[in-house]
Amino acid sequence: MTTAGPRARLLANTITIVQEHGVHAAGLSELLKRSNASRNSLYQHFPSGKGQLVETAARIVSRLVYQHLSTMADALATTPSAERWLDELFAFWRRPLESSDYRKGSFMMAAALDELDPVVQAAAGQAFAEWTARLADGMVAAGIERSAARSLAGLLLSVIEGTIVQSRALKSSQPFLDAKTQLVVLLDHHRGRA
Repeated sequence: MTTAGPRARLLANTITIVQEHGVHAAGLSELLKRSNASRNSLYQHFPSGKGQLVETAARIVSRLVYQHLSTMADALATTPSAERWLDELFAFWRRPLESSDYRKGSFMMAAALDELDPVVQAAAGQAFAEWTARLADGMVAAGIERSAARSLAGLLLSVIEGTIVQSRALKSSQPFLDAKTQLVVLLDHHRGRA
């Protein structure tokens, strides 16, 4: 069994700390401590420091979420029900929330709110744009008109982000259930199954 090197540990811990506390509260000392890494390791792998580390972490998170959304977008056309599809879609965010006792929030939302680092904020913006486009493509393949698919995909992602925030605040997954109830109606309407 190989142990992760300093770069991998720094990235993994950055993702977790940003999910829990946001970008600004993810202090460099805490990142180094949790990662069991030195400042030299940080600057060896991320010469520009914390900003470059967070930007790299944002790109990793973006790819992971994109993979999930891509799988789900492809599954929409053949799903037996919007309810089941939304359960599977939401599980990607709901399970880490529940298993962390509602401490792990949205990395990308935290990155999007990082107005002090435009590069990190731009990485978040690019992620949301790519995710929206991929979901919209899946919706079109499922029979939803392209004009509606783009805004529906954007709405779905906004609902997910808002649901994460509410779930953290309430320490409950109820917001996911509430969102699913209304999104089923909306998806079925657009898929012509109302």
